[in-house]
Amino acid sequence: MTTPHQQQGAPVASYSSPIPVRKAHLGDALASEWTKIRSVRSTIWTLSVMAVLIVGIGLLIAVALNSSEADIANEQVLFFGFFGVLLASVCVMTLGVLTVASEYGTGMIRTTLTACPSRSRVLTAKALVFFLVVFVSTLVLTLVVGALQVSILDTAKAPTNEEWFRSTFGVSFFLASLGLLSLAVGVLIRHSAGAITAMIGVVLLPMVVAMFLAVESLAKVQEALFDYSIPNQLGVLYTDAGVDSGPQGWEPVWIMTAVAAAALAGAYAVLNSRDV
Repeated sequence: MTTPHQQQGAPVASYSSPIPVRKAHLGDALASEWTKIRSVRSTIWTLSVMAVLIVGIGLLIAVALNSSEADIANEQVLFFGFFGVLLASVCVMTLGVLTVASEYGTGMIRTTLTACPSRSRVLTAKALVFFLVVFVSTLVLTLVVGALQVSILDTAKAPTNEEWFRSTFGVSFFLASLGLLSLAVGVLIRHSAGAITAMIGVVLLPMVVAMFLAVESLAKVQEALFDYSIPNQLGVLYTDAGVDSGPQGWEPVWIMTAVAAAALAGAYAVLNSRDV
């Protein structure tokens, strides 16, 4: 039955949505990942614990040294921030794993990949957002604790510009790259507990193994395990005074960046080749 305004065989007018339609791009994926990472409780709690560790431990050490009568005139004052950052690296690794693995655990990854079928774009957005969050957070915290330590321990040797840059920007870049490595491991393993355990092993296992290689024939292997362990490389960014072997200067940053890039390349390959 036709209406007065219709005739038999007349073409039906096509519907045109008033909502503008455009092709999705990386910016949309970045906005989505930023919304997810800032709205989940794990991010807030993890970054809060990281702040407490970096600032709290750094201040405790500074106050303890200041109240004692220890001679710190020749000590590099910024190095005392190393201990808090080392513990905070566990928070960064945990957050890196949860950024990806938690979506596999809840099944949210299917929704993410349905909304954005380009898996490479999803992983790129996750990596960029996560890296910037960790880098900026760590940079702010290391600057704050460094300034507080210098003001409290005013009898210690004043840090140079190079020492300031490496212990803030360099340490932040190193920690953010370590987080990217954790994110890549989360993609590869797809299980939060397993990936976090694997990353803790990456940090601690080389030093533990080196402790049991106290034989002369394995002396070079033991030395290499100590020199290239993550805690030692992080310490080099604070001070490489007296370091005769292993990475020096900015080398730990380049090593960690290369390792994280290789792990991410593997994560891209695996994500594009297997079902979710």
